[in-house]
Amino acid sequence: MPPLDGKVIIVTGGEGLLGQQHMAAIRDAGGVAISADVHHEECTDVTDPDSIRALLKLTLEWHGRVDGLVNNASHNPKMEDGKGFSRLETMTLDEWYAALDVGLTGAFLCSQIIGKHMAAHEGGVILNIASVLSVIAPDQRLYRKPGIPEEAQPVKPVTYSVEKAGLLGLTKYLATYWPNVRCNALSPGGVFNGQPQDFVGQLTAKIPMGRMARVDEYRAAVVFLLSDQSSYMTGHNMVLDGGLSVW
Repeated sequence: MPPLDGKVIIVTGGEGLLGQQHMAAIRDAGGVAISADVHHEECTDVTDPDSIRALLKLTLEWHGRVDGLVNNASHNPKMEDGKGFSRLETMTLDEWYAALDVGLTGAFLCSQIIGKHMAAHEGGVILNIASVLSVIAPDQRLYRKPGIPEEAQPVKPVTYSVEKAGLLGLTKYLATYWPNVRCNALSPGGVFNGQPQDFVGQLTAKIPMGRMARVDEYRAAVVFLLSDQSSYMTGHNMVLDGGLSVW
């Protein structure tokens, strides 16, 4: 029997780079993957409780049950696209709220609404997609550009580290709150997606395995954490980063 046979699992940010991989992993393991994304035809806004309730209602009408939730949605623009480089000194409250509303508050709201339903019925599983930057700080040297003044150098925004570290706190809290709803976190390392060669070279030099992750390399971990293969595991953060955080 497939490890997720018949399980109905909601994936927030299901249309993103890793979200699509999480969806495919669930389906390949026999599960039913429901995409909750602002870019999906059935638009779901994870910052809006009414939108999440509508998603839950529709899922129950279609499938009669919900067995899992993957909190994957995140406000994480590509570093090479020239956006989202707000330095700590100049970040506005609007930028701060915009990022945390999606990645942290959204995870809280989805867990509150969907987790409550699972806890009141047959139980279930919550998986929070964190990051290696939930356990280590970003190395801002990776993002530096020559010829740019120090005060204008691009950086990984503080919101990303705060969001992902916050997900670990949420994971531990939820793991002890509902006895019949397991909750774990997955902290991926960097995924190769056509980034500039100079960035890739600098980053891979810091990774013991000497490479970034392939886009499909987290599928098995997602299935493990959502299935009964991890039935006695809760409150844990699984770090898959090629060894980056080890040294």
